[in-house]
Amino acid sequence: MTDELPPAETPSGEPQAPASNKRGLGHFLLKQILPWLITIGCFAFLYTRIAGPAKGAGMSVPAYLGSVFADVNWLAWLALMIPYSLFFFAIDSLIVWRVIGWFNAKVAYRDILPVRASTYILSIINEQVGKGAMALYLYRREGVPGWKLGSSMLFIMVCELLYLCAWANIGLFLQYDTLPTVFHALPWVGLGIVTLFVIAYLYFRGMILPDLAWRDRHLFHAFKQASLGQYGLILLLRSPALLAAVVVYSEAIALFGVDISYLQMLGLLPVIFFGASIPGPFRAVAISMWVILVPEYPAEMSAFGLVQHNFFILFNAVIGLCFVRRVQREVFN
Repeated sequence: MTDELPPAETPSGEPQAPASNKRGLGHFLLKQILPWLITIGCFAFLYTRIAGPAKGAGMSVPAYLGSVFADVNWLAWLALMIPYSLFFFAIDSLIVWRVIGWFNAKVAYRDILPVRASTYILSIINEQVGKGAMALYLYRREGVPGWKLGSSMLFIMVCELLYLCAWANIGLFLQYDTLPTVFHALPWVGLGIVTLFVIAYLYFRGMILPDLAWRDRHLFHAFKQASLGQYGLILLLRSPALLAAVVVYSEAIALFGVDISYLQMLGLLPVIFFGASIPGPFRAVAISMWVILVPEYPAEMSAFGLVQHNFFILFNAVIGLCFVRRVQREVFN
């Protein structure tokens, strides 16, 4: 078997042009320029929110932010973040292992750990590159086609949406009067998501719209097979990571001089994680959301969001470096 696949052919038998040649300017702008524009806009917003308190303290914005960083006990912060990052890695790998075992191939959990860790390195550059590396790894090891893995990754993303929505509404129920009023729309958002999920589930299981053949596309392979119990199990397996994050983020934010209770954090964090999933450098959307949701402390929340989300990404990449030699050996040798 060669490492390269022959180019696809048109019905006339002529080689089809590579897909990359068909991508237009609009696709380039969407994938490359738009995330940077969003990031620039977010940091401009943060600057305007910090400028007022900084002026009141007779300091420039960088100096004011520097004073916030100087007051943090960084050893205590690292003592929170490093164990949490390792715990998240274990849970994240467990989710990938379980879903791949259901829909693709039986792979040992210990064999998923190296490739999942290595994708964290590539995901710093591009999330899709990281997923492509995992697809190549499973193809070389188990012969799993890329489209099957893509279907499994899409299944995980849908479960992520469902579990964040569920926990956001649980947090709202527990802290309805203390969360911003905009959160009161969460039940309606949740109702919409659940309604769409029920319709999609019934469709992919062939219970409604039987003549609509979209369900037969390769990308929906996992959704055709998935049962309600499998969706529920992924939500349960993922939940310990969120509950641990509630404790860690509440304790970490206190080191920046802001007190948020565990229950309040449970209401805030799922929504923040929605923002963190929006592509863009430095997780700028998530950082801006901290300032929007806790407006009384713009500098503290900006500093907290910046180090919290970006340390998590970089430390996960360090975990990946511990496994990269093994992955290179198994994929490229």
